Amino acid sequence: MSQRRRILFGSLFHETHSFVDETTRLSDFTIRRGGELLRRRGDGSTVDGFLEVAEAQGWEAVPTVCYTALPSGTVDHAAFAHFLAEFDAALKAALAAGKLDGIWLALHGAMVTTACPDPEGTLLAHIRSVPGCEELPVFGVFDLHANFTAAMAEHANALVAYRENPHTDARESAVRSARLLARALDEGRRPRMLSCNAPVIWPPTGTGTADRPMRDLEALARRMEQENPDIWVASVIGGYSFSDVPEAGVAFAVAFTGPEAAAREALERLTATATELRELGLPAEWDLDEAVAEILRSPGGPYVVVEPADNIGGGAPGDATSVLRAFLRHGVENCAVAIADPAAVAAMAGAKPGEVRKLSIGGKGSAIAEGPVEAEARFISASDGEFALEDLNSHLAASQGSHFSMGPCVVVQVEGVTVLLSSRKTPPFDLGQLRSQGIQPEALKAIGVKAAVAHRRAYDKIAKGSFTVTTPGPCTSRITGLPYKRLRRPVFPLD
Repeated sequence: MSQRRRILFGSLFHETHSFVDETTRLSDFTIRRGGELLRRRGDGSTVDGFLEVAEAQGWEAVPTVCYTALPSGTVDHAAFAHFLAEFDAALKAALAAGKLDGIWLALHGAMVTTACPDPEGTLLAHIRSVPGCEELPVFGVFDLHANFTAAMAEHANALVAYRENPHTDARESAVRSARLLARALDEGRRPRMLSCNAPVIWPPTGTGTADRPMRDLEALARRMEQENPDIWVASVIGGYSFSDVPEAGVAFAVAFTGPEAAAREALERLTATATELRELGLPAEWDLDEAVAEILRSPGGPYVVVEPADNIGGGAPGDATSVLRAFLRHGVENCAVAIADPAAVAAMAGAKPGEVRKLSIGGKGSAIAEGPVEAEARFISASDGEFALEDLNSHLAASQGSHFSMGPCVVVQVEGVTVLLSSRKTPPFDLGQLRSQGIQPEALKAIGVKAAVAHRRAYDKIAKGSFTVTTPGPCTSRITGLPYKRLRRPVFPLD
């Protein structure tokens, strides 16, 4: 009987916003170690996708560590150093215990620390520096909003990007990448990677894969994979425009065997197409007041008011008050917003149902956005903020698993607006967020959503209409005004 293949795995997942005034510290990460990673089987995450393939292949899955945090400000380098030390110790212990046959990683690809612009590339380079890992197959999965670097390509055999935004295929992409690892082991072949950073950077609102230009680029990549068997995977990378690093923005990566010329040609075609379609990555947005007026003129609901400038999934604080102000200004009834504001939650402590208190709501997390709304708020309910995700194919499930904690929450009524106040910012990627707090989204006239694209998986199925609006905030779609210092130049639309 042949010996089981031993595949080591781990995860490092953070999308870093360079332009918000906060530091992401070790305490902000959810950390899972050892057997905790093995227990992620069935939770809808990318790690779950790997474990499915490991189970089917009969591999021994060797866990290391998994560090995951919500998108936020620059990571304290000490947190990354802590991860790297833990991962290194687990890797060396696994090597001491016996032969490893491969390594699989779940990455985001857009982390930045206070001392390192490319932690993922640094991790991969470190793996290659460990005796016994020089020739090991290294495969993995990463987010479509990565800022892909040459080091990531140089030190991995095949990293597979999500193909969809919203990221409904994150787990599926993890399965795909693990199956490519199985193929490499079975065939005794080692693909290598090449990448290219296009002279283009788009805001998150321009990277939805149901729309052009991303739809065209993904279709072209699929044709390349079908037409050339030497191309194992062609990844289209929308990039993350709020990381101030040289590689921020659109990129492409190809894992291939055979002649390098074909891979380079594929990268050149993809880059040329992105450059040709560059204007399509800057979608138009509504004026907020015009959008609300249009909603009031329209029958039924719910209508979704999408606020990308306070995109929680992009690293914004999630406490901007522009949409709340507009709902109040226009007298909208039967509408709702969710705002992250632990101070407001604490200010309602001990309130009884129906009790009214003067409350300072939101507007505390960004100097760019509008300030707090001072209002008379009627208390409705309070909870611990725990909820089960309704959709295990969502982007939230891909990184967080099947449950999420918003921290202590209260629901209050301010005139016609139901306000869900949470202690922890929560990406609006799952309707369980509202339903768990007694808010029925289908019954509302309008809902404020702090997102860019990833909310569509949850909200499009209930929305009668959607309005993406321009508001002040750190995740603005008007990226030409951002104070980049390290971004490569020239790059569209800045130049």
